[in-house]
Amino acid sequence: MYSLIVNTGQGALAILLIMSLIAANKSSKLIFSKNEQELNRKTRKLIFWSWSLLLLALLSSAADVALAAAYHPAFWLDRLLLRTPLLLLTAISIPLSALPRIRKLAQRTQAGSDQELDVARRRHATETGLVMPFKLTALAATGAFYFFLAPPLPFVWFKVLMPITILVFLGGLLWMHQSNRNQVAAASPEATVYRPWRRRFRISGSAIAAAVVISLPVLIAADKSRLPDRLSMMTGTPDWGLSGTASKQHSHSALGGLLHASHLPGTEAGQEASGSPSISVADLAGPREGEADRVFDLVAKQAEVKLSSGKTVQAWTYNGVIPGPELRMKLGELIEVRLVNEDIADGVTIHWHGLDVPNAEDGVAGATQDAVMPGESHTYRFRAEQVGTFWYHSHQHSKEAARKGLFGMLIVDPPSTEDEPGEDITVATHVWEGGGLSIGDNDTLQRKIVAPGTPVKIRLLNTDNWTRKAHHVTGTPFRVTAIDGVELNKPGELRGTALYLTTGARYDLAFVMPDNPVYVSVNGSKKLGVLLAPDGGKDYEVPDIDGSGGLFDPSHYGEPADTPFGPDSVFDREFTMLLDNGLAFYNGVPGLYDTINGNVFPRTPMFVVKEGEVVKTTIINRSAVDHPMHLHGHHMLVLSRNGEVTTGSPWWSDTLDVLPGEVYEVAFLANNPGLWMDHCHNLVHAAAGMTMHLMYDGVSSPFEIGREVLNHPE
Repeated sequence: MYSLIVNTGQGALAILLIMSLIAANKSSKLIFSKNEQELNRKTRKLIFWSWSLLLLALLSSAADVALAAAYHPAFWLDRLLLRTPLLLLTAISIPLSALPRIRKLAQRTQAGSDQELDVARRRHATETGLVMPFKLTALAATGAFYFFLAPPLPFVWFKVLMPITILVFLGGLLWMHQSNRNQVAAASPEATVYRPWRRRFRISGSAIAAAVVISLPVLIAADKSRLPDRLSMMTGTPDWGLSGTASKQHSHSALGGLLHASHLPGTEAGQEASGSPSISVADLAGPREGEADRVFDLVAKQAEVKLSSGKTVQAWTYNGVIPGPELRMKLGELIEVRLVNEDIADGVTIHWHGLDVPNAEDGVAGATQDAVMPGESHTYRFRAEQVGTFWYHSHQHSKEAARKGLFGMLIVDPPSTEDEPGEDITVATHVWEGGGLSIGDNDTLQRKIVAPGTPVKIRLLNTDNWTRKAHHVTGTPFRVTAIDGVELNKPGELRGTALYLTTGARYDLAFVMPDNPVYVSVNGSKKLGVLLAPDGGKDYEVPDIDGSGGLFDPSHYGEPADTPFGPDSVFDREFTMLLDNGLAFYNGVPGLYDTINGNVFPRTPMFVVKEGEVVKTTIINRSAVDHPMHLHGHHMLVLSRNGEVTTGSPWWSDTLDVLPGEVYEVAFLANNPGLWMDHCHNLVHAAAGMTMHLMYDGVSSPFEIGREVLNHPE
């Protein structure tokens, strides 16, 4: 519904902009009518344009009102306070001022007369009250469209003063120009002579002058957005959010939280900083001493790999296979991973997605380490302190690295083998360049024999950029036992339920193998999935996909359990994260970028916390696409979704898919000091600046990004 309302409002605005420009031109050219007959025809046509503009303005404004009636203020505050008044005030002036004059002019001209326009007709055709409503509507629609392209987020009046001032100034110039035209029309019949070359010259000259005036701030903005050769990942505006008493006071005020979404340096919140950082992320490492319980060697190298269909793909690999080797370990074990870069010219790292390791082991180039270049190596050491399904991937040029194959599964088992399933199957989907969609390196149907009565665990992972994958289990009821590596409490039985997985997210499923086939499908395909057969004596066909169970909703699934904090807690610190699209510059290139709090990196805020604080973040997606937000080093407890408190099992997530129009409240305990990335895991968005950082007070990073240091985390 959100997308429908927004698209309706924006579509109406776009049509209004085009039609208002045409109508403004038509009203301006009334004076150039050759005779009364032509003037009469033009005025009658202008009546149609008048009502059309009013209806479009009302439709666009109605969309804003509909948003205000059903959604969080972040979705409509700027629209209702800026766009709606701009459009309504100008569009209503058409029936109030222009239409009566148009009708009167139509009545005073004869449809069949070839008489030239006299002084009265010339004055009437150029009357300010007739022409200006159309010009002002075009100007207002242009301003409203600008605010659509560059929404002033978080909304503060200071951000809109300059654009509003420019609109008022231009409106005044247009008014004076039209008044002058009216006087000239009364003085001489020469005003009715249409000289298109002169008119086009004036319009072109005005456009060139405007372009020159606008180009200076545009060039300055483009230059300021260029990423330097060396840039600290600590660059950004520290945002201390709302803390303590302020947090409690604003916890029930959506409008207050929106207006205080970002504190700039020098504000009361920003002054809470303790001073110079004293701990380097390099010192926040895993155990350096002691013999590791498990040692893994991963060699990053290019390789030609064959899929199950026989297709070959040119890939970047760990150890020459795609996906990389499955890393399996037990809870509490000390793990050592030795990474060697054989020939990946762009460099590599290893990020342990969802496994909350010490900051120095997080594997983000330029934030927690330098990229490992060809011929170099790096060793990671950490304890596996969470049971569950995770994955690893390079966080150097991560969009390109993950797409080409630098990823693999990481599974932490419980200490006891009694809790392990009889059959453990991984379904990690990926689209290979030149190979298409596959499960790992299998791009064909997989068949597997599983004895009836065997406990089965299915581990789902979506590795692809900017895509949601649908999974169905057909042939048996099942349970979702874990989300993003965290077990759910008493999950209920599901049948035919669609499981949509965003990039980077994981679901664990469990069922007991029945005496009939079970099919785990990907995107509803009968040609790509895993078919489990109870015996090998029958050539079972793939059953029809069972989608009778609707969509899986984690917010009301399972049974409640105790958590260290919840929706009614008083939080030490609160932040607001606004996800949107906006006209911006990134590294000198203008575009309609995906933004966080109205900016792209490195101007996105740094959320600053202190160790031990309980932190709440309100995530609001007012953009047109979904954004799976991934916070490194922490799991977030989902408190509410769209204002509705979660009532099922505690839902912990490290990659939360926020759809357009959705509002999530999440919370986490700041118990893992460091400098942590927080970014959209649609990596094409992250690579274009949709990334920010969670910063612990008193922590610094010696690492940098940029061409000189070769670190490029996204």
